[in-house]
Amino acid sequence: MNRSIITVVGKDTVGIIARVCTYLAGKDINILDITQTIVQGYFNMMMIVDTGNIADDFHEFTADLEKLGQSIGVQIKCQREEIFEKMHRI
Repeated sequence: MNRSIITVVGKDTVGIIARVCTYLAGKDINILDITQTIVQGYFNMMMIVDTGNIADDFHEFTADLEKLGQSIGVQIKCQREEIFEKMHRI
């Protein structure tokens, strides 16, 4: 399993979760865990996903996610789990 962390941040609008999840399903990416909050109109979501089945290059996949984010007015970032953990060590 190749786990990755996806974060989505921006002003809350209708359909953010639906658009991101539809994109991931189209790429055969399984969502392992998901949490989302809305604080004073700002949307924040973090997902742990299995990217082991993507046919695209990982960098191409992350670039496509960023473009999707731009199209819906949010910022989407994706990192492999091992990179995320090393960056967030205390």
